[in-house]
Amino acid sequence: MPTALITGITGQDGSYLAEFLLDKGYRVVGIVRRSSTTPYERISHLVDRIELVSADLLDQTSLTDAVGEYSPDEIYNLAAQSFVQTSWSQPVLTGEFTALGVTRMLEAMKKAAPQARFYQASSSEMFGKVLESPQREATPFYPRSPYGVAKVYGHWITVNYRESYGLHATSGILFNHESPRRGLEFVTRKITHGVARIKHGLDKTLPLGNLEAQRDWGYAADYVRAMWLMLQEDEASDFVVATGRTHSVREFCELAFGHAGLDYQDHVVTDERFMRPAEVDLLVGDPGRSREKLGWKPDVDFPTLVRMMVDADLNVVASQGR
Repeated sequence: MPTALITGITGQDGSYLAEFLLDKGYRVVGIVRRSSTTPYERISHLVDRIELVSADLLDQTSLTDAVGEYSPDEIYNLAAQSFVQTSWSQPVLTGEFTALGVTRMLEAMKKAAPQARFYQASSSEMFGKVLESPQREATPFYPRSPYGVAKVYGHWITVNYRESYGLHATSGILFNHESPRRGLEFVTRKITHGVARIKHGLDKTLPLGNLEAQRDWGYAADYVRAMWLMLQEDEASDFVVATGRTHSVREFCELAFGHAGLDYQDHVVTDERFMRPAEVDLLVGDPGRSREKLGWKPDVDFPTLVRMMVDADLNVVASQGR
């Protein structure tokens, strides 16, 4: 039974990845930060099938101890300060978690489990002010937020440890991937939850930022499968994971409200508070290498994803009302 160690197991991707690996017959160990509360909502249905260990991306010793104790075959580093908007108000903390946290995990692996295979969660936000479209593995980075800058560091330190120490360390450059487990602060979930609240008569308007921003949106459960496929490769390298299609926030609103029998123009209002200091206008990935080398392709298309999220939030809001 192979062992997988996951940082960020309580997040959207971590929960889907844990499910996927359990179905593959893995022993799944999740790193969680010590806290007075237990925010395990996304993995509550898995807690009797996984093991949790306390450690922190800010603390080298705890990470090295955790890796040494479990001697994992695969390490998935998904933990980060992952909300772009927050990275402007907390840039130093974002750098500590999202950039230096990667180095600490790689150091822990190098010292305690150098035979393991390492996955780093890189991001399409690294491309930022894009220099070519669609974006592929060789596209130059031009990050437009402290989050994007931190992810570039995490990406290149992974490459550096691979080339310097011979570690099997891979970066997955994942474009936006969503699900009903997405945090409420992210625009996609903010929209679908807002639709549900308006449909149930709890709100009348939904304030949003730039409706013209375009993203390449996929389904999170499809994308964690790509993570696993990367670590099954004999040689580590980097992969773009995307659908190859782009949609605007406005289009997302139109589909989400329409699925609930509403017109988004009657409810969506632009609010300057949600505008970024430096906007990323267009992201669209070229998944050609992932398709050809890994045999990966997404199963869930954009309209299906939007409907799935709206239906889930309609049920969430209804149950809260009861």
